[in-house]
Amino acid sequence: MRGKCGVGAAADGVKSAIGAAAVLGGALLLGNAAGADPAPAPGTEEFGLTQKQLVQSVEKVESLIAKCMREQGFQYVPSDFKTVRRGMTADKSLPGMPEEEFIQKYGYGVSTTYTGEPPQLKEGYSPAREGLGEQNIQIFKNLSPPDRIAYNRALLGENSDATFAIGIETEDFSRTGGCTRTAIEQVFEPEQLKATYYNPKDALVNKHPRMIGALRVYASEMRDAGFDYNHPDEVEADIRKRLDALTAGGTIPVAQMSPAQLKALKELQDYERRVAVKDFELAESIFDPAEESILKEMYARPVQ
Repeated sequence: MRGKCGVGAAADGVKSAIGAAAVLGGALLLGNAAGADPAPAPGTEEFGLTQKQLVQSVEKVESLIAKCMREQGFQYVPSDFKTVRRGMTADKSLPGMPEEEFIQKYGYGVSTTYTGEPPQLKEGYSPAREGLGEQNIQIFKNLSPPDRIAYNRALLGENSDATFAIGIETEDFSRTGGCTRTAIEQVFEPEQLKATYYNPKDALVNKHPRMIGALRVYASEMRDAGFDYNHPDEVEADIRKRLDALTAGGTIPVAQMSPAQLKALKELQDYERRVAVKDFELAESIFDPAEESILKEMYARPVQ
């Protein structure tokens, strides 16, 4: 799955994950050589989970978020899996708009849709809002302005856009905070909370010779276009990192930005659109076909 890893940490994260995948790949080969059943491939859902494991993990985390919020003196209704999944699938998506058109207009929807408003109050495109669910949005709206600040600080910590659904979809829990982080820590493994975490399925794909060749072409084409990225997973994370630096972790509303900050935001938005279009083009023509063929070999059935 594309869409995680940070630039800087990304390269090291991919390398370390590929190294770990090599160990797993070696174990698979040894199992076959010994005549034993090969180790099962990682699950195809986020974080290498099976669909059943993902549903169970989501339900556990949501219940723990509600418990933590009660202890903080706030009400939070656990979102069901359908609601969280809706937040996940809302990423880079708007009703009636194909993904390619979305990319052309909004890039990844990171800096281009930034307002600095709490996700519960954001209009239009907002995967973070979708994953929280309507009941929790209404709970938030009924609070006074000071209580809204305290509520989101308790729920999300410093990054108000880093909801549980977004963390799962991007496979990056490193930006989560508050009760969301507390709950995640009780369900997911410590390694999965790190910015350098890499899905074991994706790590196996990345070490495949066919993918190594595809990524070499991808990096060369990106450099020719003026972008310094070696893997599609690096690009969106870099945009988020730049936006966090510009907005102090999303705490500066656009209406309160200085002229210099507004200029920097506009430049970042333009950059995001340009790099996203090129990344999408190369992913469609180079990365995705290679990944699809490798996954078909790994799982020996159509990839969903």
